[in-house]
Amino acid sequence: MSLVDTAMYVVHLVFAGLWSGTVLFTSYAVIPAALNGDLRAGSLSAMTGKLKTVSRASSLLLLLSGGHLAGALYTVPSLFGSTRGYLVVTMVALWFVLTGLVEVGASKLADGTAQQKVREPAAQARPFLLGASAVALLLLVDAGLLLGL
Repeated sequence: MSLVDTAMYVVHLVFAGLWSGTVLFTSYAVIPAALNGDLRAGSLSAMTGKLKTVSRASSLLLLLSGGHLAGALYTVPSLFGSTRGYLVVTMVALWFVLTGLVEVGASKLADGTAQQKVREPAAQARPFLLGASAVALLLLVDAGLLLGL
């Protein structure tokens, strides 16, 4: 593996972990605190902004680094004709789903906090962010399976 491939692999893993961790933390700690009324709108808004920043940056960097790795390590026949290829294609599909779920959930939080609300936007965002958490975990499992082959 070349130095560039190794760097892309490191970027890919670091931002996959950061993104997954941020989504999981938001679902596990931030949303319940907001539902309990333990957060103010300004605090929830700031956390939502950080979630969006991490999600968008990670999404872009994963697209770029994953695209490089797929181009360097796979051919079209190997992507659609091998177990490793199926795992990569599944990862791309899950990446799209995770991006969409986080964007919708964060949008619901941002809309509510703009009106100085906390509990209602947290309740509206919760299903999307729980779904995003499940997808983030599936992505990590997929990556583990890919590394194990």
